[in-house]
Amino acid sequence: MNIKIQDACTLLQVFDMNSSLKFYCDVLGFVVHQQAGPENDIGWVWLKKDTINLMLNTAYEAPFRPESPESARVDAHGDTCIYFSCRDINEVYQYLIEKGIKLNPPSEAPYGMKQLYLYDPDGFSLCFQWQV
Repeated sequence: MNIKIQDACTLLQVFDMNSSLKFYCDVLGFVVHQQAGPENDIGWVWLKKDTINLMLNTAYEAPFRPESPESARVDAHGDTCIYFSCRDINEVYQYLIEKGIKLNPPSEAPYGMKQLYLYDPDGFSLCFQWQV
């Protein structure tokens, strides 16, 4: 039997929801599709941009949130990268520079993809890429 899958959605555990929302909405252009929790303490959001779905959840509930992110948790984020297909990588690079994001210029991978890597506020890797 073959199962029919329509879509996929990534869930990231974030430390500070407000910082994450500013990055994903104000910089990358996602919009909040659905959320849980009051405006001043949102615990979960479902973001959309075109056909892309992304969910963010706070890693800690408000009364148990430490003053700063735990280094072991942040270090583990190095194992996660979201790849976004995007035809004009140079345009993305210029746009992000204008938004104040510090990043290296795009590069060409040995397997034929032009790629632009950056990190979100929680240290998750994001890559905009397109085949050369």
